Amino acid sequence: MGIFDWIFGKKRFLVNENERVIALYKGQVNRILAPGEYSLSNRRNRLFIMRYDINRDPYFESNLTKAVMNKIPEQAKAHLTTIQTSPTEVAMIERDGQLYSALGPDEKIHVWNDAGPWTVKLIDVSNDFSVSPTLLKRSGISRIVGHFYVKEVLDGQVALVYIDGAFDRKLGAGLHGFWRIGKSVVFKIIDTRRQALDVSGQEVLTKDRVTIRVNIAADYQVTDPLLATTKVKDFEDALYRALQYAFRKTLGALTLDQVLEKKITIDAEASEKVKTEMAEIGIEVKEISLKDVILPGEMREILNKVVTAEKEAEANIIRRREETNATRSLLNTAKVMADNPVMLRLKELEALTEISAKVDRLTIHNGTNGLMNDLVRLGEDGQEKE
Repeated sequence: MGIFDWIFGKKRFLVNENERVIALYKGQVNRILAPGEYSLSNRRNRLFIMRYDINRDPYFESNLTKAVMNKIPEQAKAHLTTIQTSPTEVAMIERDGQLYSALGPDEKIHVWNDAGPWTVKLIDVSNDFSVSPTLLKRSGISRIVGHFYVKEVLDGQVALVYIDGAFDRKLGAGLHGFWRIGKSVVFKIIDTRRQALDVSGQEVLTKDRVTIRVNIAADYQVTDPLLATTKVKDFEDALYRALQYAFRKTLGALTLDQVLEKKITIDAEASEKVKTEMAEIGIEVKEISLKDVILPGEMREILNKVVTAEKEAEANIIRRREETNATRSLLNTAKVMADNPVMLRLKELEALTEISAKVDRLTIHNGTNGLMNDLVRLGEDGQEKE
């Protein structure tokens, strides 16, 4: 058969089930061949065949596309489908019921019919080119995602969308997407949860010319994201500077002693100024506190000495007061005993009892009889005086 084909100028070949072949004769497109066995004229080796694997490459992408469509339109229609979008349309392409690819505005492709079946859905994006959440969930294929601007917004956040530099809309939590249709899309994520801002190590000169460093803390929340991002370049930096200025102005009008004694008052005065200023740019400042006042080393030593001297003076006053009270108590006791001899003897007995509890042996020279008689006589003497 090979010799026979050679004699008659034929070329025999097979086209597999997964293949399609475009035959060119004398350099021109001749036909599209489906699966099967063929024997075509090949005089002077003028037959050239181009094979396409339609399973691997279901799109017909070739430098012969225009020639195929123009010279063999009936065969092209039988084997190929043209998908085209207008300047205001995008297309979702499904292959065998599965989302396969997408086309942007004003694009055109050709697909092999037998690689399908194909389903095409055209979407008008002239008024709104956002992508539906359902479509975003289905678009896990990289060739489709490449047609979208995609952004995920978490709980507690909002996204400001700018199209070609102009604000377009505000988005809440979720997955959002926009078609790439020749427009620039920028997402700006704003956290709307309560946040903390620390201003550390700010140097302030007090009224009495003492340089101190203060640490300030503020809790704030973005209530108007658009206002906060358009009114100032950086709202967090604006809050930082507002805290600096307010506390420098407030603390600079007070002496060091006033700063150390009136921290709560200082907070209230400075906080009101900052809250009013930040409310104008969409920021609600909830709490401001002056956390620490840090003194220079020499000033700390001086204050420590002052505090030590004050405490020692207080201790001396308390000691003198207690000594005075003790002396007054002894004097009162002595007066009572002078007026009541029996009380004096009872005190002697109490003292004697305490002493006897601390020694092994106690000798009373006068004897217990004498001691009791003295008590009786004291009692009689007291009666006679009455």
